[in-house]
Amino acid sequence: MRVALIGASGNVGSRIVAELVRRGHAVTAIARHPERIPAAPGVTPVAGDLFDADALAAALKGHDAAVSSVMFAASDPQKLIAAVKASGAPRYLVVGGAGSLYAAPGVRLIDTPEFPAAYREEASAGAAFLDRLKAEPDLDWTFLSPSAVFGPGERTGAFRLGADDLLTTAAGSSISYEDFAVALVDELERPAHSRARFTVGY
Repeated sequence: MRVALIGASGNVGSRIVAELVRRGHAVTAIARHPERIPAAPGVTPVAGDLFDADALAAALKGHDAAVSSVMFAASDPQKLIAAVKASGAPRYLVVGGAGSLYAAPGVRLIDTPEFPAAYREEASAGAAFLDRLKAEPDLDWTFLSPSAVFGPGERTGAFRLGADDLLTTAAGSSISYEDFAVALVDELERPAHSRARFTVGY
């Protein structure tokens, strides 16, 4: 596939690029600083501005799917969604957050007393982005939420998938950037969550 990835130089975006390359896909790696994108077969670095919907649409045009891996609090969902729709990309996958997952019946993780205040703004913006996608009638979107602890680690390929509830084990709730990327590219290759949110965890 030809995949356009917005936010390709970030912690998660760079792992998604690596996973796409590993599987032989062609990647247009869009970043504010494309010089930070490591050279790799099939990867084309492109400079992109999250707030320039017209230029972003032009960069996304002609791809089989668009993926965004950007900070919700530092972007505009209206502009991102408008760019994807204007580009004609048939699918849009979003690297989501864990805050909008349910930690208990009717209680989102962001609403629990233990949720760190430092992450509240980003988590709230992520929940609002998901709500905006759910209200979008003309877009084939997928929103993938990580587990509560999300960071660098190993690519094991061994994880669980869920829907709207936080996945936990006796050791807590976690997923590596690397295995998150595996789950996201799996969804690109074998769509199973059209117009839906799902989650990944150990």
